[in-house]
Amino acid sequence: MESRDLLLTAFDNVEEAVRGAVEGIAPELLTARIDPEANTIAWLVWHLTRVQDDHVAEVAGTAQAYTDAGWHDRFGLPFDPGAIGYGFSSTDVARTQVSDPQLLIGYHADVHRRTAEFVGTLTAADLDRVVDERWDPPVTLGVRLVSVVTDDLQHAGQAALLRGSLERR
Repeated sequence: MESRDLLLTAFDNVEEAVRGAVEGIAPELLTARIDPEANTIAWLVWHLTRVQDDHVAEVAGTAQAYTDAGWHDRFGLPFDPGAIGYGFSSTDVARTQVSDPQLLIGYHADVHRRTAEFVGTLTAADLDRVVDERWDPPVTLGVRLVSVVTDDLQHAGQAALLRGSLERR
């Protein structure tokens, strides 16, 4: 098995987890909070998709789907188009008002497609390319992609847990 096939499977798992957390959900649950400071399902899925979009586009040398394909306009969120949710306050999470599960699913599907197209071109040698020198040791492409998968799966799992908790209320 090629390294890219493992990465493609991992990103497929992210997409499946996102769909499981959002598909068929009651729209009002997307922005419900289990306490005043908690993240919402909408914010978690928007954020994990923004991170994937931002990080993969950067290493692929391509435009982000969020701006390139008009997702920023469709979401209509009150944030700069470059915002990915990192460092957001509780107030910012509350301002992430998304009531259409299909919007989240559609944006993630677009990012997933773009990610798969890029990852499908990679060789094992590509994964050793340094993509971020700000760290010690510098971050390679392989490490960056695994980091994105790990972060995305954690957030998708949080969204699924929130959904289950909110649906049982």
